[in-house]
Amino acid sequence: MKKIVFSLFLLSISFAGIAQGNLERREFLAASLQNNEAGEDPLRQLSIYLPQGYENGNHRYPVIYVLHGYGGTDTVMMSVWIDFKRLLDEAIKTGKMRPMIVVAPNSNTRMQGSFYTNSEGSGNWADYIGKDVVQYMDENFRTIPDRASRGLCGHSMGGNGALKVGMLFADTFSAVYSLSPAVLNWHGDFSLSNPAFKRISQLNDEEAILQGLAESGQTGEFNGFFAAVFTAMARVYSPNISNKELKADFPVTYLDDSVVYNSEVIRKWEAEFPYYMIDDYLPQLRSLTALKIDWGRNEDFSHIPYTSLEFSKKLESYRIHHFAEEYIGDHGNMLDGFEGRIFTELLPFFNTYLNGQTPSN
Repeated sequence: MKKIVFSLFLLSISFAGIAQGNLERREFLAASLQNNEAGEDPLRQLSIYLPQGYENGNHRYPVIYVLHGYGGTDTVMMSVWIDFKRLLDEAIKTGKMRPMIVVAPNSNTRMQGSFYTNSEGSGNWADYIGKDVVQYMDENFRTIPDRASRGLCGHSMGGNGALKVGMLFADTFSAVYSLSPAVLNWHGDFSLSNPAFKRISQLNDEEAILQGLAESGQTGEFNGFFAAVFTAMARVYSPNISNKELKADFPVTYLDDSVVYNSEVIRKWEAEFPYYMIDDYLPQLRSLTALKIDWGRNEDFSHIPYTSLEFSKKLESYRIHHFAEEYIGDHGNMLDGFEGRIFTELLPFFNTYLNGQTPSN
């Protein structure tokens, strides 16, 4: 009996020694989203990981900003889908990374995705990340308020956003990691020939499109999913508030069964694709301390492996140093857990490339 009690005592000491951070949620009014014409709520939420010892010290920390994917929120990214707290606690405990603050902003919209793009119609979503969220964190937490101590990452739509915001705000973030970035350029399932454009023309109604998105989540059918994605993209890439039904123009429309291509809208969309942005942001890309892209070989979305490699090759043609890696996995099965990409690749990446201080004992 004494041996059992002693063993439990040792076990309690062991657990007490494990670094345990805290996860909290904050809310603030984002200046860049106020007075938008699409009715998007400027009151935004942040899920924030604070490392062990934050409450009792005066040490300042580097910050990793995490951008969620389409249909997600800050809590889905940090707690529901990926158990960031568990991964961060273990990474800090085992020395994979020094203690850092990690924050996921809520960038969800009425159509379930902002695509981290400044829009005349629905608000400036890139500025929301690069200005509002960073300012809030620096004013309310003990961050190291310096570019060299800020990292930016995201998955899928968030991976797209990490590349876009990383280019637009290279003077704010120094290291960027993009996981399975979506819609970098046209290809495969993300193309002008996708039947979801016809579905949008036929429905021409926000609620009906969102209902189709909900049903696609139950059936795994992509047509309803892409109809909602394309509508969300149109809201920020080619807004048109005079279109009372969907508040946007589309690159493809249908009159009965006849397809109509709108070259002006196509140009607007392509101007927002990170692949084409490279040409205009070469100095910013070269100024980054580190840039990494990775994607799964067995992706659920056929455009992602092709356009990720295409993006990397274009960077390489401009001699922009970066890391690019294809791994065996699909859109999300190799992200969480202690063998997943976030724990094995992303957190050590930021530990290497972000400047920070070591807390004093």
